[in-house]
Amino acid sequence: MLGGGGSTGNAWLIGVLAGLSDAGLDVTTADLTIGTSAGSTAAAQIAGASPTELFAAVLTGVPPRPAGPAGRPNRPVADHMDRMNRTIAAAVDAADMRRRMGAAALDRDAAADGSWQSQWRATVASRLPDRHWPHRRLLITAVDAATGEPVVFDSASGVDLVDAVAASCASGLPYRIGDGRYIDGGYRSNAENADLAAGYARVLVLSPFGGRSLHPVEWGTHLAAQVDELRACGSRVETIFPDGDSEHLFGTAAMDPSLRPPAARAGYDQGGALAERLTEFWR
Repeated sequence: MLGGGGSTGNAWLIGVLAGLSDAGLDVTTADLTIGTSAGSTAAAQIAGASPTELFAAVLTGVPPRPAGPAGRPNRPVADHMDRMNRTIAAAVDAADMRRRMGAAALDRDAAADGSWQSQWRATVASRLPDRHWPHRRLLITAVDAATGEPVVFDSASGVDLVDAVAASCASGLPYRIGDGRYIDGGYRSNAENADLAAGYARVLVLSPFGGRSLHPVEWGTHLAAQVDELRACGSRVETIFPDGDSEHLFGTAAMDPSLRPPAARAGYDQGGALAERLTEFWR
């Protein structure tokens, strides 16, 4: 399970996978990989390149820091989180929240100039080493903006991998695929969507957001609730969260590309440190 977490979350995921791999544990050969938002990008990336190669690319491709005072929250991210909080406060449950998020995204899309779609697709495509669905089973999550219904894309969906990832990462404007328009897979349930791993013997969850959720606990959508349900049904579950020293790299800082290298290094160190314990679990 590769959870959402923005640009730094993607880098951290790659770092953890590379740290595990370099320490002798390759988890990219899992029977099922599930990617949500930034995790969908990571899931597609590891289908076309090794974690070690991807990790090296993060460290060498260092974009400049966005303009603005250092240490200030990223304004678009902060605005998005404000919208999320208002929407959640007005919603009666997760399904209602998804419908409201979809409707708001469609309203913003109606006021946009229409150029975003092609630009976003090109951006996503440039991040994928291989733009074809892998032979191993891969699920990419999204939400139908018109209905609020959860969507899960796979190789049998008739959707290009690039489009599936672009839809899963569409947290602002909706992404069009055919006649449908889709928004971020993190709105489906949470940033991890661990419930999709039901029935698997071993489940490894990598969560850049540390399992945190803005949803009310009574909605039952928190990662902890999904992990409890998986364990109650017989799955062994391990979770990996960013350590305390790297938590500042996420949240409102998650879209700062200049923080990708330190996020990747933090993940790499964690992966290496956890490899011995996780090897017994995984094998």
